[in-house]
This record gives sequence, C-alpha cells and structure tokens, in this order.
Amino acid sequence: MPVVLARIDDRLVHGQVVIGWGRPLAVDLIVLVDAEVAASDWEQEIYRMAIPEGMDILFADSAAAADRLPAWDASQSRVLLLTGTIETMAELHAAVPEVIRRVNLGGLHHHPGRSERLPYVYLSDGELDTLRELERTGAVISAQNLPGTAPVGLQELG
Repeated sequence: MPVVLARIDDRLVHGQVVIGWGRPLAVDLIVLVDAEVAASDWEQEIYRMAIPEGMDILFADSAAAADRLPAWDASQSRVLLLTGTIETMAELHAAVPEVIRRVNLGGLHHHPGRSERLPYVYLSDGELDTLRELERTGAVISAQNLPGTAPVGLQELG
C-alpha cells in the first residue's frame, strides 16, 4: 500500500493527525521524520502515548526515512508520513520523488518572518519558494486541515 498521506505539521503527532487523518485513512503506521525526536527516547515515549491501539509509530531522521520509504510504500501497511518542516519533506521528495507524490500542508503556525496564508498555514517567502520548487519537480502541494475540508492548492496560497 502506498504512503496514503505525506503531511507537514509543526505540531507533529496530535489529535488532528491521529484521529482526524489517521482513522479516516485507516492508517496502520505513522512515520515521524524528525532528527531531534529520532534521537530522543523521552520525546518518542510522549508521542507513543498519543497513538491509539491498532496504529504504530516509527521515528527516523531524513536519511533513514529516505532509505526506508520505498519499502514502506511497497508494504501492506497504510503509512502516514509526517514531518514538522517543509525542508524535511523537501529532502524526502528529492531523495524519493516516486514516493512523495502529494504533500499535505497541515498546521504551520506563526513564527517571525511568516505570514498568514490560511488560518492554519503561515509561510515565509522562502518556504513558499521551496514549496513551489517541490511542485515544479512533480509533487502536488495542497493545504487541508482535515479530510472533510476542501484542499487549497499552492497557487492559492501566494
């Protein structure tokens, strides 16, 4: 089963990801790609507590995830790939564009240098340029906070 969702959400694992996306998509496995979390047993344990029975979570840095993405994409598991940054998702797409075909922008919150594009998506001009490059190289980019809401295409974000 291919990766059913590749999502960028700076909150990482939380109810909207697990319940809002995970359940409707029948996700078996969340792969959280974040170098700091992958190196921290304590943070991993916190995120594991948010995962319901019947769903699993793995932690990886970008290099390890890129190596394993083709196998996850070919497995029987329904995989939700989750990163906290646009840069991490861009690294994964560059490494395995055949797997990272669609990218969902979830919660990207206000930080200095970012401006509101949607109530749940704030982007800097540089981040917008990175997303445009991702789209130019074959990924379909859209913002969508929950499966029942209409996706918003990258061109509508600025």
